[in-house]
This record gives sequence, structure tokens and C-alpha cells, in this order.
Amino acid sequence: MSKSYVNLLDLASGNFPTMEGKRRRFPRVNTAPGNLSDLDDDQARSVSSDQPSSIASDRMIIVANQLPVKAKRREDNKGWSFSWNEDALLLHLKDGLPEDMEVLYVGSLKVSVDPREQDDVSQVLLDKFRCVPTFLPPDILSKFYDGFCKRHLWPLFHYMLPFSADQGGRFDRSLWEAYISANKLFFQKVVELINPDEDYVWIHDYHLMVLPTFLRRRFNRVRMGFFLHSPFPSSEIYSTLTVREEILKALLNSDVIGFHTFDYARHFLTCCSRMLGLAYQSKRGYLGLEFYGRTIRIKIMPVGIHMDWIESVMKVADEESKMRELKQKFQGKTMLLGVDDTDIFKGINLKLLAMEQMLKQHPRWQGKAVLVQILNPARGKGIDFEEILAEIQESCRRINEQFGRPGYGYEPIILIDRAVSINERICYYNIAECVVVTAVRDGMNLTPYEYVVCRQGITGSKSCSNFDGPKKSMLVVSEFIGCSPSLSGAIRINPWNVETTGEAMNVAISMLDSEKELRHENHYRYVSTHDVAYWSRSFLQDMQRACADHFKRRCWGIGFGFGFRVVALDPNFRKLSLDAIISAYRGAQTRAILLDYDGTVMPQNSTDKSPSQKVISIMNTLCMDPKNTVFIVTGRGRESLSKWFSPCQRLGIAAEHGYFLRWSQNQEWEICRQGFEFGWMKIVEPVMQLYTESTDGSSIETKESALVWQYRDADPGFGSSQAKEMLDHLESVLANEPVAVKRGQFIVEVKPQEVSKGHVAEKIFSSMAENGKHADFVLCIGDDRSDEDMFEIFDNAMLRSILSPNPSVFACTVGQKPSKATYYLDDTTEVINMLECLSEAFDSLPPVEEGYESSP
Repeated sequence: MSKSYVNLLDLASGNFPTMEGKRRRFPRVNTAPGNLSDLDDDQARSVSSDQPSSIASDRMIIVANQLPVKAKRREDNKGWSFSWNEDALLLHLKDGLPEDMEVLYVGSLKVSVDPREQDDVSQVLLDKFRCVPTFLPPDILSKFYDGFCKRHLWPLFHYMLPFSADQGGRFDRSLWEAYISANKLFFQKVVELINPDEDYVWIHDYHLMVLPTFLRRRFNRVRMGFFLHSPFPSSEIYSTLTVREEILKALLNSDVIGFHTFDYARHFLTCCSRMLGLAYQSKRGYLGLEFYGRTIRIKIMPVGIHMDWIESVMKVADEESKMRELKQKFQGKTMLLGVDDTDIFKGINLKLLAMEQMLKQHPRWQGKAVLVQILNPARGKGIDFEEILAEIQESCRRINEQFGRPGYGYEPIILIDRAVSINERICYYNIAECVVVTAVRDGMNLTPYEYVVCRQGITGSKSCSNFDGPKKSMLVVSEFIGCSPSLSGAIRINPWNVETTGEAMNVAISMLDSEKELRHENHYRYVSTHDVAYWSRSFLQDMQRACADHFKRRCWGIGFGFGFRVVALDPNFRKLSLDAIISAYRGAQTRAILLDYDGTVMPQNSTDKSPSQKVISIMNTLCMDPKNTVFIVTGRGRESLSKWFSPCQRLGIAAEHGYFLRWSQNQEWEICRQGFEFGWMKIVEPVMQLYTESTDGSSIETKESALVWQYRDADPGFGSSQAKEMLDHLESVLANEPVAVKRGQFIVEVKPQEVSKGHVAEKIFSSMAENGKHADFVLCIGDDRSDEDMFEIFDNAMLRSILSPNPSVFACTVGQKPSKATYYLDDTTEVINMLECLSEAFDSLPPVEEGYESSP
């Protein structure tokens, strides 16, 4: 066995092994695909050039579980014959891409190919179809597709929990390992083809949800989109998946993530919020998730059908005898049609029961109405397949016995349990008065779209065409399928309610022709303008927008396994160099050092919030240097800060974001601005109390100058919703008060206007300048949103001449994230180590005169 699929436990845990060998890439001319040697997954070898190549035009690499190709063994059993699978959605999406964009496909074949033939098959598919097949070993294939995909992901994404072994079974880690191994094999085929500077990669469906991590790890700037063709379940359902976070993080390595409906997208975003703590924002018409400096676009766009192909098939079907045969067979009857895959989520038996209900409630349809149900073969070894089929057949037999009229050749339900060609299917569409879809959960379901186009007829057809007639179509569709929201003229039903579904079927076939024609007009207008080309064109445009600044930003990978992600930041944003800051520190004559507290010199997750002895010692050493003015600038109250830093007599403190300011321990506290009135607190506190009572896990923190509502321990979704509502509420009632209402990370804060860390920093610099101490070295460090106010005041400070003309400014944030700061340090440990190095920058310090004050 290849080394590609050994060490499955390492793969499943996300520890991708480093393997020897070199990557082979397919050039842009046809070449024979060779055997791929194992990859070196070391992220140090990631392809992340700073500038894109301009040699070749963009290409699109479409990756899916199956290629849009049919394979058939030759009659002489010597080799294979291949043809396009015209029914495959992925084949037609290229119609929406630019004509000069080359499209390549990566995927597997439905047939098993002998290893001795695989090279020849690969060559033929590449030369004639621009397809690169991924050959999965039988043991991997079985566990990957029939195992993890069909027994874990597919049921779960359709809202089925594994309560018992016969409902999917408990989580099986060996199946997860096979899923990762299969995704890795697809990744290796993409690596053979890709030019990461010019190519787009578009990954499709739940079979390949961890592929984005493999690709992003290897190529930091690859332009990559993912589209999920199935539903995405609510967070309560998805959270039961053992590897929930691994899959979410893998998907977030894409640039665009697409869903059919807003419901599916909303569920995904809620999962990201609840499980990863990520918040999304609406930005000029699109939803975006900020993830380590990258903005992942969330695309909501239901897929369409290929109009030209359907019409071409209609022309062929129009000439066949099958159409005439069916018209004769159902003459004088009103046909309702169902076309479904045979699986447990299509609600086929519910449809039969609804038909039974309609015949009972409306006897006039007995002997006239016929439900033709086409059962397409199951796509895989799904759950309870045999039981579902037996249930359908039993219902069909019972209803036909009850309402059938053998002497007149009438059966109310006709079951077609075989594969039906697209030509024959279109013949049924042409005759059907109504199409009924009762799926209890389905990603999209394009059957209604196909039906609408067939009922429109052939453009410019002869008058004697079988498709020539009144342009009308009626649809009864489940509200739980992806196409339901887009069909405004459809009758939407809850398929579990058999009575209302039966009544909807009666309404659909009883409606006046004029009403049917109006509804059909609405249907056709939407379906014809939102075809598969429109869908792919729109998705590509979103990918182009999302990736527009890939080569303008600095990117690097961090993390291990499925915790891997790429940090993308402004090219001027870089890690603070110890050598650079120590050199500037030593050469400076007047220094200002402003430090945040929580998250900067004190870890956020620390239970004991008092500073360590090491921090106290460093502060004292820095303050002893007469060239230094050192301040702690924080949102905390002055009492706790005074107590904690009592050993640091020369340390300045700006408490409550600078509302209180003290230059040293033996000086009095200054107030930001005298004359502030706090009557507004009597307005704010009852409002906050109201939201606290209705939001479990929230609390109010009362400061001397501010009130803060915290919801860190509340339900993330509800807490965020309540915070937004409170923000609007407070802004309304405080419109005439001299206060600012701000929302931060898990907080809503109300404080006096003109109180911010930016204002207090300017005040410190101004006071120093008034005493002839223009700072030529400034170090400003913080970790959260309030610290950004400090980072953005330096240009204005130099314009006002409250700093020296050419100061060395080190605005530094804690953590690799988007910031107005120019530098970053990874964590509080690095901050303390850097401060310790500064405190040791001189072997000896000049003596400090007795009674020296640090106040300017």
C-alpha cells in the first residue's frame, strides 16, 4: 500500500505526516499523468509567492467526488469507452465561466479500474475530457463513501441523529480516517495540476469538506471556493458530530463557502459562532466571516438547470414514439408526477398517503387522477433502503386495491422502479398536470425546474409538436427543499401533514387554467434567468472579489492538523523585533511607554488578575529610568489598580479608559474632565437590569464613570441578539446625553464622551511636551478594540508637535490579527519577555535623585 494512506490515526488526529518526494504538476499542455509520489506537507514549503505570475490566463479546477463522465467496458473487454454524462450538473457549470477559461475536472469514476489500466485511463481522460481521475483503493472507497459519507454525514445533514445502530450507528473513527485519506488522495491529484498563482479551485459537496485544509496548508494563497449541495443542519443537530470543529475549521480555509438557501447559511454561521466564537457581518450586500485576517464570503445562491441541454433533449423526445404512447395511455386522465431517488428523506410514502387522502376526500378524482411515481436507483448504500422500498410497494399495492378499477385498466398509483432516461422523463413531464415533491429534507431538488421548462415547450417549435399547447405548470413542493423559496407560484406544504398535502394536490389539479398559466409564467421567468450558467458565473465573481487582495497581503500558516489556518495581514504589519526596539530604546532621550493590562501583561484566561512579582519588578525597573514615562492604560477601576501596583511608586495609571489619571503613587488622581454629570446612570441601569433579567448568564459591572453589561457566559446567539437590541435601546434613550454607547467583545458599555484610551494617550504626550519632554520613543501595547484608539493617534500627535519630529513609534497589538498597530507579539509571555529585555537594556542606570517625580 502507498504511504499516502498509512498512519490513518495520525491523519484522523490531524497530524499530517511529512513525506518524502517531489510534487509533480501538469503543465498547460496535455501530458500523461504519472504516479504521484508522496507529498511533503511541511508548511515551510508552502507555495506563497508574493506576486502572481502573468504568463498564463486563469484556469478553473473543479473537484468533486465523481467526474461528469460515463465509463463503460468495451464489448471485447479490452479497455474502456468514455462519454460525457450530460445529466451531471458539474459538466454544465462551465457555461457560466469565461470562454477563455480552461476547465479541468478532478474526481473519481463510478466504475472500478484495474491498477494496470489506470495510467492509460488517466491519459485518455486528460487528453479527451480534461479530467483527472482519482482512483480510491477499495478499502478506502467503501469506508469513505458508503461509510462516513452515507452513514454519518448524509443522515446528519438531513437531520437524522444516530439514536440506534440501525439509524447510522455511533461515530466510527476508522470511517473518519478513511474520509481524511480519501480527501488527501483528491488533494494529491489537484497538486499535480495546480498553478497556485493563476488557478481557481472549486470544491463541491460534503464528500470533500476537509480538502480545503490540505490545499491551504500547501498553497497559502490558493484561490478556493466550496459549495455544499446538501442541507446544512441546525447547530443543535450539527453539534452532535464528533469531528464538528475539525470540519468547520477545514471549510474556513476556503475563500468562498456557498449554500443553496439562507437557512443553510444561517445554520453554518450559527455553528461557527457557537463552536468557534466567530461573528459574521453583512458587508455591502454579502455576509462575511473574519478569520485570522481573512474574510470568508458566504454565498447564498440556489443552483439552476442547463436550459439549452433540456431544450435539446426535448427536441429529441418530441420525435420519439414514447411520447405518443404515453399520451394514449393517459388520455382522459389527470396525471400527477413524482420523480425521486429512493432514499429515506424523499418522503415518497408520504406522497402516496397524500394521494390516498385526496381520493378519499374528493371521490370525483377516483378513476381520473393518476400518480406516476418514478423511483430512481439509490446513489449509495443508504440507511434503511430495503425497508423504505418495501413500505412504498406495500402502500402502492393497498391503495391500488382500494381505489383501482381493474376492468377499466385504472390504477391510481403507477410505480416505476427502474432507471428512467432523461428522454423518457421529459415525456412524463410533458403530460403531467402537476409535479409533487414531498421530501422531508433535500438540498435543492431540480425536478420542479425541469418540469417547468418542459411545460414551456420548445422555442420556435412547429405547431404540431407534442410540446405545443397551453403553457401551464403546477407544483406542490415541500417547504423543506432548497428550491421551495424560489418558486413563488408553487403550493408549499409540510409533507408530514398528509391531509393538507392531499388537499394541496386537489387544489393544484382543480385550479383554473388561467391561474395555472400565471403561476407558470412566474416559474418560468425565474428558472430561465437563474440557470446553471448564472449560478456558476455568480460564484466565480464572488471568488474573484474574495481573492482580489491575496497578493497584496502577507500570508503565513499557523497551527497543526485541522487547527491549521492562514493568517493574512497588511504587508506593513509585522512581528516586533527585539533587536530593533532595543536599538531604538537605547538611542532615545525621552520615552513614553503605554501598556494595557488584561490580555497584555496579564493573560485573559488567568483566574487571579493581580500582577505577578515579575511584572511588578519589570515595572519598577522601567520606572527607575529618568528617561521613561510608564503608564498602565486600562478599563479597570482605580481601586484595584492602586492596590495591585502599590509597590510601583513611579508608575502612572490611567483607569477606566483614562477617565481617572495618576502620574505616580504620591500624586492625586486627575479626572478626564471636570463637571461630568452622571444622572444618565439612572436611565441606563434600569435598562441594563431589564436585559440582565431576561438573559441568563449576563451581568452588570458598575464603574465610577461607566456601566458595562457583560454577556460572556450567556448563550452566544441570544446574548449577541440582546446586545444589539440593547445598543439600539440605549442609543434611543440617551440621544440627548453626553455619553457614548459602545459594543465590545461580549460587552455593551456606556461611558462619558471623550473618554477613550486615545484621548488619554494624547493627554500624556501633551503634558510631557509642555514640560519640554517631547517623546522620541513611544511603545504602545494593547490587545483589544479599545486599544485601537491609542494606535491611531500618532499621526495627529506629530502634527500637533506633541511628539518629537521623528519619533520611533512601536504600536503593537497582542496576537496575529487585523489591527491599526504596525507590530504584533504573539501573547502576554512575549510582551513580558520584551519588557524585561528593555528593562535590562543598560547594565547600569544613572542614580535617581531623592524626591524625583515622574510627573512632567
